[in-house]
Amino acid sequence: MTPLAEDFGPPDETKWLALVEKTLKGQSFDDALITQTADGIAIRPLYTAKDGAVVVRDLRARDADRPWDLRMRAAHPDPRQTASEIMKDLENGAASVLLAIDPTGQSGVAVGAVQDLALALNGVMLDLAPVALDAGFLGPKAADWLGTLAKSAPNAPLAFHMDPLTAFAQAGVSPGPIEGHLIAAATVGARLSETYAKASLFLATGRAAHEAGGSNTEELAMMTASAVTYAKALVRAGLSMEEAFSRIVLGVSLDAEYFTGVAKVRAARALWARITDACGVCVPAVIEARSSNRMLTKADAWTNLLRLTSAAFAGAVGGADAVVLGAFTDALGLPTAFGRRQARNTQLVLMEESHLGRVADPAGGAWYLDNLTDLLARAAWGGFQAIEADGGIVKALESGLIADIVADTCEAQAAQFADKSRKILGVTAFPNAADKPAEVATPDLSDFALEGPSTRVPGPDSKCRPMTPIRFAAAFEGAVA
Repeated sequence: MTPLAEDFGPPDETKWLALVEKTLKGQSFDDALITQTADGIAIRPLYTAKDGAVVVRDLRARDADRPWDLRMRAAHPDPRQTASEIMKDLENGAASVLLAIDPTGQSGVAVGAVQDLALALNGVMLDLAPVALDAGFLGPKAADWLGTLAKSAPNAPLAFHMDPLTAFAQAGVSPGPIEGHLIAAATVGARLSETYAKASLFLATGRAAHEAGGSNTEELAMMTASAVTYAKALVRAGLSMEEAFSRIVLGVSLDAEYFTGVAKVRAARALWARITDACGVCVPAVIEARSSNRMLTKADAWTNLLRLTSAAFAGAVGGADAVVLGAFTDALGLPTAFGRRQARNTQLVLMEESHLGRVADPAGGAWYLDNLTDLLARAAWGGFQAIEADGGIVKALESGLIADIVADTCEAQAAQFADKSRKILGVTAFPNAADKPAEVATPDLSDFALEGPSTRVPGPDSKCRPMTPIRFAAAFEGAVA
């Protein structure tokens, strides 16, 4: 057998650079070939062994057939319609459900009591199919309702996903002091943990920063600070340090930049390893990755299928435990059955036909991705330390520290889209003049809206600068139309 490389000499970076400079014809190497992320991290065209970094790797054996949890979001205001959609999802490939709850029906299922939740989950076997909640300040009450429906089945894989910090960051105000909401959530969580041994209690995420236009490291820093705050709250509520961390799920947002997404999921795992080690416990990270809403477009919504596929790819290759993929029509309204089928099948193709989960940490050993993972984790750790120096996540939200940083990053990214140094397919690049809006569901909210229970806790309201969700394409879609 003749070695294919025997006629080639050892690689010489100097010679390669000389050829590149000749090709650039006077252009600056840095200007032409090095790009900057929103975090200020330089992305170079070539990485070598000297760029390698030692990063935390997820080498757990994954189920070859079901390497990650295919989780579908349900948010139709009608609980009965929601139940129908959930059952169809579970029967056609989904493994779990993320149930968005909003008694008004505007941003979730109109659920205001345990009976309403029973309607929305009618037919779901709670001891088999994981159910995660997204209920904002209603989180503790919704957790109690779900616990009631599970009928004390100790092995029910429930994900209560209480997350008052994200609700506070996005709303800019909490009904009563935010510290009171943390105490209430931790108290309910500690009580439910006594019955449900496999349930997760809190979701620690920087989604508010991401959806408001923040960078990857800003999101990761907020996620890390939230995880520490939730762990402290659970310990105060009576859990051991180890059990407190074992009951927290990390949330990561994924957009269409799949290499960065892969590195971000891996960086989240590295940050978790750092904080748990500092707290003297050894608990593996559990990561739920959700597709970004800010990347979606109304114009030529079909291009969102490409963005969502990239996000799902990043979550799978990065090693997320659960992936929640939105519908390609989410920027327009509630998905139809077709939109939900596309969201399911995108993940199924990546899982069952592309076999993305058959290799443990497929990004491991790639100099570029290991380097990027390391840089993201280090920068996010610096952001986390800044939040802690400001007094922790609550103080950093109230002082405006996080919101101000995110606003500056959002402005810088919006400027890049405006000058077209970054493009949006179907909007600022290759707009479709014959675009016809995709079909969406249009329920009458007045048919389902409920009063809902009060979410107020005793004491004065806490306030912060709100991190309002945005879509980068929104500034340009009127011009396209």
